[in-house]
Amino acid sequence: MPPRESPPPLGSAASPEAAQRPVPGQDPRVRWAMTLAVIVVGVVTIRPMGFTGQGLAVLVLFVLNTAALLARGLPENAATQRFAPAWLAAGVLAAATLIGVSSSGTGYLFAFFLTGHIGYRLETRWALALAGLCSALCAGVLYLHLGPGDPQLPWVLGLATGAPVLIGILNHSQRQAVRAAIAASESAERAARAEARTAVLSERGRIARDVHDVLAHSLAGINMQLELTDALIDTGDLEKVREANSKAHALVKESLKQAQWTVHALREDALPLVESLAAMVESSGHHDALTVSGTARELPSRVTQNLLRIAQEALTNAARHAPGGDVRVELGFAAASTTLAVRNRPGTREVHAGPGSGMGLIGMRERVALLDGTVTAGPVTEGPDRDGWHVEAVIPG
Repeated sequence: MPPRESPPPLGSAASPEAAQRPVPGQDPRVRWAMTLAVIVVGVVTIRPMGFTGQGLAVLVLFVLNTAALLARGLPENAATQRFAPAWLAAGVLAAATLIGVSSSGTGYLFAFFLTGHIGYRLETRWALALAGLCSALCAGVLYLHLGPGDPQLPWVLGLATGAPVLIGILNHSQRQAVRAAIAASESAERAARAEARTAVLSERGRIARDVHDVLAHSLAGINMQLELTDALIDTGDLEKVREANSKAHALVKESLKQAQWTVHALREDALPLVESLAAMVESSGHHDALTVSGTARELPSRVTQNLLRIAQEALTNAARHAPGGDVRVELGFAAASTTLAVRNRPGTREVHAGPGSGMGLIGMRERVALLDGTVTAGPVTEGPDRDGWHVEAVIPG
């Protein structure tokens, strides 16, 4: 018999998505063609069929068998699954009765096709029980001659009407395996898409942090110096105007260097950590401020890039919020971790920093979290650097 989409076990509800999903190898046109062929052959061969007496009984049973056979096309959802055993059992009774009442013809075909669908539609134990009932009823009708019947039909034919249930069960198992494979493939595809979306979002966050580090701080510093230049022009102090203008030019050069570092980071180029950090500290105006402890070693490029970004953020914040204050940078290599510490003393000049974006510390924490490390940041409350600021990042490995 033609297979249908795999149903759930008896008593369970099929999801709308599963019920509507096409199953490979299934062609509804073949199913309907075979169903219509059985009905047409029955109309032509089953006798008597009329509107009185035995012919009327045969006609009514033929209509009932046709309805039971056409019901195979009902969608497999919660509603149809609840009454499937009932209409299939009624179809079995109608098929057995038709064999006994009709005097000739192919009424037994309804029983064969119906039991095949029983094996496909119902859970195995229920399908076997109902198919066994069909075989017993049809064989009993023919063996005991219950009704006019067709004297040329052997009772063994009635017993064989339950055999197609095995084909239905086999198709049921095969479709379940196909649907399980499809579901697993769809699940793997969804997981791959989710992973790809996560990677895209992670890369967007990384680019956002790099853009913030380069643009937000650099442009803020340049803007501050240009505003100071405008204010000094009104005073007529050309020496201070030149000094502010020189600082603006220096910040532009520094921004270009930072842009180069950003390009390296986005391309994931390997940068020497100690040399790059030393150049960064020197360009920020703090000479001999870097101290390296432990045995320096090559770190993964993503660790190097994020440590440089953290140092850049800390140095920029120190320049904005504590201008003129001494800065110390410590890079420590231990057996199981790498530590970067940036500490600045209180500023010695007036602070002209504008409002920040609020993303600096957030960016630091995000970078360290990506490396499974820890970061601490806060004011210094004791010692020679009291009232200054301290940032420390510890990266394992």
